Amino acid sequence: MSRFVLHFTKKAPPGAQRGTKVKTVIKARFALLCVLLLWAFSGGCTPNNPYRPSESGANTFYTTFVETPKHLDPARSYSSDEYDIIAQIYEPPFQYHYLIRPYTLAPLTAEGVPGPVYLDKSGRKLPEDVMPEKVWRAVYEIKIKSGIKYQLHPAFAKGAGGGAAYSSLTEADVKNVKTPADFPVKGTRELKSDDYIYEIKRMADPLVESPILSILEKYVLGLKEYADGLRADLEAVRKERRAKAGPGYNQTVDEKENPIALDYGKRALPGVEKVDGHTYRIILKTKYPQFIYWLAMPFFSPVPEEADAFYKQGALADRNITLDRFPVGTGPYMMDSFDPNMEISLARNRDFHHEAYPIAGEKGDRENGLLDDAGKTLPFIDRIVFKLEKEAIPRWNKFLQGYFDNSGITSDSFDQAVAISSAGKPELTDAMREKGISLITSVRPSTYYSGFNMLDDAVGGYAPEKQKLRQAISIALDYEEFIEIFNNGRGIPAMSAIPPGIFGYIEGGEGVNRYVYTWDGLRKKPERRDIEYARKLMAEAGYPGGRDREGRPLAITFDNPWVGADSTPMINWYIKKFKLLGIQLENRTTDYNRFQEKMLKGNFQFFSWGWNADYPDPENFFFLLTGTNSKVRFQGENVANYSNPEFDRLFKIMENMENSPARLKVIKEMTEIARKDSPWVWGYHPVAFGLFHKWVGNVKSNAMANNTMKYIKLDAKKREALRKEWNRPDLWPVAIVFAILVIGSLPAIFAVRRKRRGKRVA
Repeated sequence: MSRFVLHFTKKAPPGAQRGTKVKTVIKARFALLCVLLLWAFSGGCTPNNPYRPSESGANTFYTTFVETPKHLDPARSYSSDEYDIIAQIYEPPFQYHYLIRPYTLAPLTAEGVPGPVYLDKSGRKLPEDVMPEKVWRAVYEIKIKSGIKYQLHPAFAKGAGGGAAYSSLTEADVKNVKTPADFPVKGTRELKSDDYIYEIKRMADPLVESPILSILEKYVLGLKEYADGLRADLEAVRKERRAKAGPGYNQTVDEKENPIALDYGKRALPGVEKVDGHTYRIILKTKYPQFIYWLAMPFFSPVPEEADAFYKQGALADRNITLDRFPVGTGPYMMDSFDPNMEISLARNRDFHHEAYPIAGEKGDRENGLLDDAGKTLPFIDRIVFKLEKEAIPRWNKFLQGYFDNSGITSDSFDQAVAISSAGKPELTDAMREKGISLITSVRPSTYYSGFNMLDDAVGGYAPEKQKLRQAISIALDYEEFIEIFNNGRGIPAMSAIPPGIFGYIEGGEGVNRYVYTWDGLRKKPERRDIEYARKLMAEAGYPGGRDREGRPLAITFDNPWVGADSTPMINWYIKKFKLLGIQLENRTTDYNRFQEKMLKGNFQFFSWGWNADYPDPENFFFLLTGTNSKVRFQGENVANYSNPEFDRLFKIMENMENSPARLKVIKEMTEIARKDSPWVWGYHPVAFGLFHKWVGNVKSNAMANNTMKYIKLDAKKREALRKEWNRPDLWPVAIVFAILVIGSLPAIFAVRRKRRGKRVA
């Protein structure tokens, strides 16, 4: 052992030590150079490629998501980001025609789109244009196409005796199961009318907590009574479990380990009838023409009882394998992988029924290539991948590199993507056109608005002075400026709750909100009233200069969920605009859950919100202002808690009318009432900008349809070639490093050579 110690601690001769160091330096630099060269030639200069080599050239559409979807259960889901996923998997009976405008319903799983049959109390059929008060029942009979099958799924797997193969799963059975795909045996079956009926009953289940139940209860015959019965059944089950378990019973833990399955067949639901295996009826208590639109929403998709029972097993629920995460549908795609912290992917449903690309569109569609695939079998894409990308800049850069097939445009990337022409129209920049990127724009059927709590003593109320206070604020909040600053011009100032494209929206001078604007007949455009006019209204409202009769300044609280760092300028904009009237705006930003709680309890004065159309009808916007839909009093969507008896009376007339001059007349009367009361600062209607790469085809904006991925096609070979071209490794940094290493090594090399020559001479 001592020999080794002496050997490793012995001091080397000075020359030998220096030579060793030089050699070590040369070897290290050479190794570094090799690593750099290998990195460069293997594509290492593009380290952010998010895909595996096996995905190269695949017929896969790549897009992004920002927030984890909360619900993928069609009875619970009610947000656009969730619909982006479940609408590709589930199929309600109807859909919106992909190409035709105005938005038109078309059959999906149904054989046709039926009109309602109106009946009086004696059961006699009434004409379609009958007045709503004469209608006793409205009947919709829906016939489903035969031969439609569900995706392969373990819920349909059969055991040796013909029963469900996975009906009594234990923790040991699912030890290695992470998704339903991990079960070895799967099955399918044909879609039946029972599946649509079952889903309607599920929406009445108190454990499901469907967000639209309160709306449907007003219309579907017997649904409220049916839901009340299920609530009573639930309480009975819970009471029995508590009594059996005794003290220390934990309801939450028990129901997670042993989910409750209520018996939907125990009670009758008179508003939903089964006619035969492929036909069912929905019966309404009154005339409600808009109901047909509800049948194109995911809420009315079929859910097979086998799937519901499969997921209600405690062993699966405990592993978070539920219908809320792993849908079971008949659509063109099925859940392939679900990792909400990284990636959600959908794969082509190999059992998808035949559906063809539309053979007709509107003017210009054929010229734009949107009918090149007319009659061809859908879908065109094999797989859809949603990548989690929370940060805007990396998301944008990956789109420019070709790693994402589509992209929105944030304020940070707007100038890089879009230029405004001399005519004031948005156009792509030269850099975008050179890449072959296309820009799709459309006015969304949405309204982003600010509002007042009409129950508040300071900003609410219906006296003329209260109306003038809110009108003054509406003038001061210059949404033309807001749109330019915060939306890069992507929006249209709102004159009422109804957005463009919806019946009741009126263009030109007739549609102007005269309380906030005047009409410039020469330039054919509205002009916002000036701030002096708003200050005059403030004085008439009892707040000259923003102060009351005792000289105290008017202070108003502003509640919003804008917690992002980039929200500060927007909040300051509101504060500045209120200050023009002498009003002190006190900001109260909270997280979204706390914000919703404040809205529910009425603990606010001024707020900001928005609404996207569920279906293309004015009723879907005006109901946001009806007294019976008040957020505080009835937990509805009327966040301003506005309640005008005349507005409500007209709403009851308007909501059940077909589109006609008579309906338009009522809409105008309602609009005038709401404008005068000003429960909202009407805000703006957003204009959506979407970018798509040249290899993506059949792209047309459709704000009402959610199941549009089946129409999109890809040229994967072109994408792969352009990705390589756009992300070719830059070798010049390696060349520079190489030169530096060589030059830096020369003195050492020369020194070693001189040393060796000296030794040879000696």
